[in-house]
Amino acid sequence: MVSVKPRPRPSAWAAAAWGAWTLALATAATQAAPPDTGTATYIDIHRTARAEAVVEAVRQSTLAAQVSGRVVAVAVRAGDAVKSGQLLIQIDARTATQAEAASQGQLREAQANLVNAAAKHERSRQLVERKFISQAALDQAAAEYAAAQAQTATAMANASASSTSKSFTAIVAPYDGVVASTDAEVGDLATAGRPLVTVFDPRALRVAATLPQSLLTRADISAPVDVEIPSVGRTVVAQRVTVLPVADVRTHTTQVRLDLPPTPGLLPGQYARVAIVTGHERVLAIPAAAVLRRGEVTAVYVVDIDGRAQLRQVRLGEPAGSERVEVLAGLDAGEAVSIAPVRTGIESSRNPAVAARGVQFASERAQARR
Repeated sequence: MVSVKPRPRPSAWAAAAWGAWTLALATAATQAAPPDTGTATYIDIHRTARAEAVVEAVRQSTLAAQVSGRVVAVAVRAGDAVKSGQLLIQIDARTATQAEAASQGQLREAQANLVNAAAKHERSRQLVERKFISQAALDQAAAEYAAAQAQTATAMANASASSTSKSFTAIVAPYDGVVASTDAEVGDLATAGRPLVTVFDPRALRVAATLPQSLLTRADISAPVDVEIPSVGRTVVAQRVTVLPVADVRTHTTQVRLDLPPTPGLLPGQYARVAIVTGHERVLAIPAAAVLRRGEVTAVYVVDIDGRAQLRQVRLGEPAGSERVEVLAGLDAGEAVSIAPVRTGIESSRNPAVAARGVQFASERAQARR
């Protein structure tokens, strides 16, 4: 007969240890990890008023024709970078060249007459000293000499004017810059005053904003002014603010110019928004990352000292800097909020008590909307 030995029963302390370990595993599996938190604190902020603005070049020139003529060459296109003195548009210079040649011929004739008049005057002076001619003859020679000098000066001025007029047939860049637009093509007739090409200097840009006088009286121009350019996704601080000393008689607004630092991708004509400081205030603020928005509901997860998170509706104000937002109601200073609300909501939903509180919050919100 085979005897079977009974298996020894575990001791009381071993059973207790097994139960505690099992309970710890279950608790760790059901409890969420403490979320990353931020604190509701009072901070000093600038109250600002926003205004629409447009980017413009500090130096932008529209070059127009100064003489009439046919356009024979357009050396640039919009977007081309140009150097100071570079040829942009050439106007037919044949008429100007002929006028310059005629004026140079008149100048040479006047100079020859001047030489002859000077020699005649000198001979007459010597003859008068020898009593060969009268004083009246010397006076006549002196008058002819003075007239020759005046004619020579006039001819020199005409020649200079002709040379200058000829130079107007070449439209050149006034400074290093970029071609914004060309308003003429080869074969077009350029008349005096007609715009032909526009250039600007991309190294110096600014924005021009129009402010109502009611806002301008409250504006703190000495405070830093943020300029947002949505097209390039950048916000920069204006280097200098200039308020023009005149107001528009129809709109009662004043233009404000704000010089910008070098910013890649910035071009004249782009839309911008400026934030003018109008006052200072101390407000309660939380990290902007803590805000959870679902439809019309704006809420945060408030974390207690035990690490439990509870959803709470809040009423927000204006942004308080780039990373924080003002809280008008729903929180007290010192309360901790989760800065990862989506993750906290998922983890809290695993806890039945927290989920029940969330359902109750939604039900109360729906009743309030009714």
